Amino acid sequence: MSSPPRAPRQAHDGYDPEAELARWMRSPAYKEWRAGVESVKGCLQPVRLVGKFEVRHLGSGDLIASRQGRVWASCGTRRAAVCPTCADRYAADAWHLIHAGMSGGKGVPSSVARSTRLFVTLTAPSFGAVHNRPGKRPCSCGRWHPEGHRLLGSPVDPDSYDYTGAVLWQAHSGQLWHRFTIALRRAVAAAGGLTVRESGSHLRISYAKVAEYQGRGLVHFHAVIRADGPSGPDSSPPVWLTPDVLADAVRSAASSVELGTVRPDGSALPLRWGTQVDVKDITATDIDIPGDGSDDEDQAVADTRLAGYIAKYATKGTGATETGDRRIRSQMHIDQLRVSDHHRAMIQTAWDLGGLDQYAELKLRHWAHMLGFRGHFLTKSRIYSTTFKHLRAERRAHQLQTALTEAGLPEDTDVIVVNDWQILGIGYDTPEQLELATAIGDRIRAARQTRKEPE
Repeated sequence: MSSPPRAPRQAHDGYDPEAELARWMRSPAYKEWRAGVESVKGCLQPVRLVGKFEVRHLGSGDLIASRQGRVWASCGTRRAAVCPTCADRYAADAWHLIHAGMSGGKGVPSSVARSTRLFVTLTAPSFGAVHNRPGKRPCSCGRWHPEGHRLLGSPVDPDSYDYTGAVLWQAHSGQLWHRFTIALRRAVAAAGGLTVRESGSHLRISYAKVAEYQGRGLVHFHAVIRADGPSGPDSSPPVWLTPDVLADAVRSAASSVELGTVRPDGSALPLRWGTQVDVKDITATDIDIPGDGSDDEDQAVADTRLAGYIAKYATKGTGATETGDRRIRSQMHIDQLRVSDHHRAMIQTAWDLGGLDQYAELKLRHWAHMLGFRGHFLTKSRIYSTTFKHLRAERRAHQLQTALTEAGLPEDTDVIVVNDWQILGIGYDTPEQLELATAIGDRIRAARQTRKEPE
């Protein structure tokens, strides 16, 4: 994953950026600054703090550890376009969350790997023909489009493309997923000859899903859907709930779900899933993982790669330059964006619809930079696996145990932590500092990736 693109530095009015960078690296403040950058692993939007913290024994009040002065904290974003370093950490947490629900770990029993599990992709419906099929066969426009061509995903006929329908579908896609999960539980219960209430004594359905933007600017959802016994991942689903039965329930639920809204003129606009519903059996050892050319049939490896595939998309943005990272503030802001005509039309439509009272609850102007999508990129059902909160608590607990060990105290010592910090600033003060921090972050991330590679 590459770092965000940077504009070339240019000299002007006697200002020499190369000389400024060299001067900065020779300054007395550089050593402390670099230590701060390395402490946050090259975060591109660090929060610089000043203050102190103390760790005291809960019973005696004795001081165990303390620190005061200036410290740096990572921005913690999930978006690779904003900060690749923090997005890497988010993706790592997402991997643990997804993988634990497939193979166990992080409090989930390993027996969960024997549960019925599917990898499901639900897509948006068509709102008009778009340029597609890179390098395979001619597009509907009659031309061949190479991979990465600027036309891919854009409408063949922009004037007839249903931008209003596309944005309103996007704004309701989270609700549409919720309706799908309800319909899925009903379909599974019906397959077993049970009512929904009765099914709770026989099985539980859980999931983890991630949203990914397609080239046309609409999200589709990748999900791991798992069937457990009545108590969750520590129990087995009923023998009749095979992968084929669950797959049929998924398709039935996806085709039956409908959510109603209206267009600006008051006419009805039914919202549904697209006809393309992809279902793969994770339990099978020959699952074809998207984007993975390996023919390795080891299921543990397949689970690992699939978790990585899903986690990767949790850090992606809209795919539109200069959007997905900054909220739209005005019409002038839209006019000045460097985006494709198609993405600009999506943003403009969301902005215009957001100004209408009938769509006030959708807050479309607030989410215009996301092309109308208002949901979380990674969500899961409660019993699927662990949580981001738990994973972050584990890291804090590890840091505390390290401090106790260094102080010569048992790891189970009860302590109280007192923090008193004030923000000095966010990000970097000059373009030269940002460029240098980006290079440091790239080096740290490259070294980490090298350590992960097999010898």
